[in-house]
Amino acid sequence: MDLLADDELKRWLREDTPHGDLTTRALALGGQPGQLEFRARGPMRVAAIEEAARLFALCGAQAQPALASGNDAAPGQLLLQAQGPADGLLLAWKVAQTAMEWTSGIATEAARILGLLRGAGFRQPLACTRKHWPGGRALAARGVWAGGAVMHRLGLSETLLVFPEHRVFIAPAQQAEALAALRRSQPEKKVVVETGDADEALALARLGVDVLQLERFSPAAIAALHQRLQDEQLRPLLAPAGGVTAANALAYAEAGADLLVSSAPYLAAPADVKVTFRRG
Repeated sequence: MDLLADDELKRWLREDTPHGDLTTRALALGGQPGQLEFRARGPMRVAAIEEAARLFALCGAQAQPALASGNDAAPGQLLLQAQGPADGLLLAWKVAQTAMEWTSGIATEAARILGLLRGAGFRQPLACTRKHWPGGRALAARGVWAGGAVMHRLGLSETLLVFPEHRVFIAPAQQAEALAALRRSQPEKKVVVETGDADEALALARLGVDVLQLERFSPAAIAALHQRLQDEQLRPLLAPAGGVTAANALAYAEAGADLLVSSAPYLAAPADVKVTFRRG
């Protein structure tokens, strides 16, 4: 996984210290040598640890991750060590810690959902939406990937997903031709259409839609639609979206979903990283 660009990491630092670290400067801590450690307070799936290490380097310190993103850490396990001047350590400290905590929270929840699926013998992917904090997609994606999940969409520019909001502007009699034209204009892309209605989902499958994104369908509704599609020998992928969490992921998999679309990892509590400073 590529490291986030220095320009992005520097932007985080500028946001936190637009005119330097007033407290450190006023205390005249200057270049006093110091060390710090990041340790996991609880079990967690680690993410963005490479970005954390690079933040220290950008502030004139040196940092060594103890394990890579995508690995699990036990309570008390060492995550990262850093050495350097006190002002550099203090400048990078909170930005690095917070980036790791939030991103590892995403990774930990994604890994938990996938662990439930894999433990029950299901192989469906978990696809995380773009409902993260605005401006944070690159970092959120690192949490998703570290958790073993995939990004549902990295942006509007890469995928075809026709929402009901798009279809508001297409006359009902023109829906079939509009989808056909979409396929002709973008033949290398799968056509994904979202619907919240089972009858409409069946009609869309008859039009050759590749993926049905099923908004707020219950597992029982997914199972019923799956059977209707089988009866007509229709094979679109079924992707439940809206309200998919660890509490119901297995039920959706059992109902016949081909992938699970979820925002739940973004709503998980951040992981808890303990930071300890030492002189010298």
